[in-house]
Amino acid sequence: MSVYAIGDVQGCYASLRRLLDKLSFDAGSDELWLTGDLVNRGPASADVVRFVKDLPHTRIVLGNHDLHLLAVAEGFRAPKHTDSFSDILAADDREELLSWLRNRPIAHFDSERKTLLVHAGLHPRWSLTEALDHAREIELLIRNDETYPALLARMYGDEPASLSDKTVGDDKSRFIINAFTRIRYCYRSGDMDFAQVGPLGTQPDLLFPWFSLRQTEDLRILFGHWSSLGARVHGRFVSLDSGCVHGGYLSAIDVDNKPAHFVQVPCIG
Repeated sequence: MSVYAIGDVQGCYASLRRLLDKLSFDAGSDELWLTGDLVNRGPASADVVRFVKDLPHTRIVLGNHDLHLLAVAEGFRAPKHTDSFSDILAADDREELLSWLRNRPIAHFDSERKTLLVHAGLHPRWSLTEALDHAREIELLIRNDETYPALLARMYGDEPASLSDKTVGDDKSRFIINAFTRIRYCYRSGDMDFAQVGPLGTQPDLLFPWFSLRQTEDLRILFGHWSSLGARVHGRFVSLDSGCVHGGYLSAIDVDNKPAHFVQVPCIG
């Protein structure tokens, strides 16, 4: 059995299938990890979700585009002109697809491999235990019919930039969601900045990539989200989003191979 991790698919169904073929992926025995953002911007969001949903061995975390789809589907956010998940919203199996997506985790930790799978990253001030507790907190809110609407309605926004013991309610939930699904750059204080989205070296001097601020620990982190960073290894941190939906590549690694060796296919939609 092999375990493969793939970066943001974002509706690029044909590219996903081609990459799995290149990996000689065996759905009956191999395990597939996905960094989130299954949907949006690409041409076939519904096909991606249907295909992945039916695979027997998957580990999938929610990304910001997945959460955005859920918010639009529930009427808490208007679609953007760049959104391309109308195939899910109009599908006969819409509720099945949305329910499945809603029940994906925010983070997945494999204790045997000492590897964490997240969409955007791990806040530099959080320990692994704190991070997993925060992830479970959001997952419970998403899966609870009573708390789900309020969470979706109030999760948008860049504030607060930091978390303290006094941060509660919607502010705390928004911070946690942003930390897992939107983080790129931080100040040394740990405050997150969402204005800078470019590759390393383009940010102001006072900002640092989140992974450079984490203390030394025996933890490998696989993440996506940062397409301008590309597929690359930064010590214990593996960036997997290489911008397929923007005309780049869809990238994968065999999780058990170290150092990571990237297998890629060009964007074909």
